Amino acid sequence: MVRRTALALLACAGCWSQAAPAGAELVFFSSGQSLSVSGHRDEGARTVLMLRNGGEVVCDSSIIVRFAPDEVPHPDPASASTADGALAALEVMYADIIDRAAATSGVSPQLVRAVIQIESAYRPDAVSPKGAMGLMQLMPDTARRYAVRDPFDPETNIGAGVRHLRGLLDRFDVALALAAYNAGEAAVERFQGVPPYRETQDYVRRVLALASLLPSR
Repeated sequence: MVRRTALALLACAGCWSQAAPAGAELVFFSSGQSLSVSGHRDEGARTVLMLRNGGEVVCDSSIIVRFAPDEVPHPDPASASTADGALAALEVMYADIIDRAAATSGVSPQLVRAVIQIESAYRPDAVSPKGAMGLMQLMPDTARRYAVRDPFDPETNIGAGVRHLRGLLDRFDVALALAAYNAGEAAVERFQGVPPYRETQDYVRRVLALASLLPSR
């Protein structure tokens, strides 16, 4: 299980004096996903994955099955975004947890991924100014509702967040459920639709776009 210690640690792109060679390593995760990296180093129970674009991601060694040579040519890391590379790596690491929670609650895994990306950019230690916590940014009341003891544990956080989203989807359509996730159920009921808050309207639009669930026009 990926614990709170599996945090994304982004390093500056200039931390290496030269780009990694085209063929480096493939990391195979217990989720069945794989990721191409320029290299890795072991730090006890944790493994540091060196991204091709110059960043680093730290994960629990237990979620890595094996490494293998990567002989496929890749673009120059200098042309890629460090943030995008780290985001993709984190998405791979949490894929298994997301898929299990989504399947259990009957929620689209693409929708869950989109919510996590917009809510926290896949940072398990994220805390908002309003007190929302973890990957799916659980508010304290929501965490209590689902008996969450550690909102910074990825598996617990995602499980509760998906269950909460499932409950909203049972009451509203997708757009309104997302609006309720962002602004609260009372606001959606009060305005009988997506509340006229710029933040909430942008949130709904961005999540739907990421999840490829935008309604046809």
